[in-house]
Amino acid sequence: MRRRVAALLLALLATQLGSLVSPAYACGCGAMIPEGYARIGVERETSVVRFDGRTEQIVMRFVVRGDAPRAAWIMPVPGRATVELGDGAVFQQLSWLTRPEFRTRSYFWPRDRDWPFSSGSGSVGDAAPGAGAPPVGVVGREQLGDFDVARLTATDPDALRNWLETNGFKLPDGLAGELKPYVDQKWEYVAVRLAPRQPGKTLTGTLDPLKIRFDSNRLVYPMRLSRLAKTPQSLGLYVLADHRMEPASPIGGADPKITFAGKVTPEGALATLTGGKPAFLTAIDQEFPEPGRIDGDHELRATAADIPYRKVIYHGELLTVGGIPAWLLTLVAVLAALAAGTFTSFRRRSRSRTA
Repeated sequence: MRRRVAALLLALLATQLGSLVSPAYACGCGAMIPEGYARIGVERETSVVRFDGRTEQIVMRFVVRGDAPRAAWIMPVPGRATVELGDGAVFQQLSWLTRPEFRTRSYFWPRDRDWPFSSGSGSVGDAAPGAGAPPVGVVGREQLGDFDVARLTATDPDALRNWLETNGFKLPDGLAGELKPYVDQKWEYVAVRLAPRQPGKTLTGTLDPLKIRFDSNRLVYPMRLSRLAKTPQSLGLYVLADHRMEPASPIGGADPKITFAGKVTPEGALATLTGGKPAFLTAIDQEFPEPGRIDGDHELRATAADIPYRKVIYHGELLTVGGIPAWLLTLVAVLAALAAGTFTSFRRRSRSRTA
C-alpha cells in the first residue's frame, strides 16, 4: 500500500512539473519559443493589417504571461521584409472606431429590476536558404527596444534549427516540419529574440508592438505554425484595405465573424498605415478550438459588396408617460373603466327594478 501511494504521489508530482515547464510554442501568426525550461504563453494577440494591392503591413502586439527572461519568435513572410517598432496608439484608435453603437429599446411590462419587483430601474443588454550556403542567411539584424530582430533566408527547415540552437534556443518538435511548406515556396522569415535589457526582467504583460512590411500581390496572414498550439487559439484582425475583406476559408477553425465593417478616415498613428487616405476597415474575430486542424494560412479577399456593419448593444428602458410607468397607467385606466362599467350597470338595474 505504501509503495502504491508513493508511486501515485510521484506520478502526480511529475504531472504538475510537466504542466509548469510546458511552453506555448504557437501564437496566432508565428511560433513563440521560450529559453530552456522557462514558460511563456500568449494570452492575446492583436494585429492590424494594411493592404493596398502591392504592399502588406502588419502591426502586431502580444500580451504574454510566464517566467521566461528570453524567448524567440518566428514568423514566415512571403517576401523581403522590413521590421520596426510599431505605435501602440493604433490599437486605441481602432478600438474607438469599431466600438459598438448603443441604443435604447423600450419595453412595456416591468422586469426584475423595475418597480414593484425592486427599487432599481432599467436593464442593460449583454454585449452581445542552396546547397553550400550557411545554415541561415541573415538579410539584416537590428535592435528595436527589447527586440533583437533578424531577417533570415533558408533553403531547408534545419537552417532555422541551427540558428536557434546557436543562439541558445531549442526548436520544438514538429516546427521544422511545419516550416517546410514555406521553404518550398521560398518564403523568408522574421526571427525575433525577445530579451529585456533591464536585468532580472521577465517577458510578461503587454509587449511593444512590431511593424512588419513586405511586398505582396495578395493579402495573406500566416497561420500554419499555430497548428503546434496545445490550447485553443483566437485570432483578432483589423484589416485596412480598399474594400470589405473576408477570409477565403476557415482554414480549420470556426467560422470567422465580422465584428465591424465600414469606411474610415484614419488620423494620427493610424494614418501612417494608409498614408492619410480613407480605407475600408474590417474587424474579424475567429476561434480555433482545435489548433491541430489548421491547414494553411489565411488568404483574405474582397467581398461582393462593401456592406457596412456595426454591433449594436441595446439598453432596455421601461416605457413611461410623464415619468409614470405606462403599464401602471394602462392598468389604472382598465380598472377605472371596469369600475365605471360596473357602476353604470348597477344603476341601470336599480332603475329597472324601481320602474
